[in-house]
Amino acid sequence: MTNQSDVLPVLVIDGASFSDFDGFAREFSQLLCRYTWHGNLDAFNDILRGGFGTPETGWVLRWVNSESSRAALGYDATIRWLKQILLTCDPSNRANVEARISNARRGQGPTLFDMIVEIIHDHGPGGNESEDGIVLELV
Repeated sequence: MTNQSDVLPVLVIDGASFSDFDGFAREFSQLLCRYTWHGNLDAFNDILRGGFGTPETGWVLRWVNSESSRAALGYDATIRWLKQILLTCDPSNRANVEARISNARRGQGPTLFDMIVEIIHDHGPGGNESEDGIVLELV
């Protein structure tokens, strides 16, 4: 039986190459063609739809040392990221962001790692945007 990663192009990010969210953004940007992603998750979602130098017909994102990333993009990183969002978000969204910060301080809710993985899964088998054909391998 043929594995999907044997057929699809494989792009690799290495969790040992970064220790924070900015580092993840730099690592992921290396996969892109003439585009630098700066960490906005809405833009990340758009990038996964194609047109930024990734393969057009589906691909495997192999995330090696993903457990290091799970730790680096855990609740502390999530709190820092949400505090940055709080500085520029629309006033009507402040209460929501503040609640998410409060939850993260209690170790509840999704971490940055969880959010990134969820976005990637949404572009793969069974996801809302499965036509993009992205297969995530956490190694």
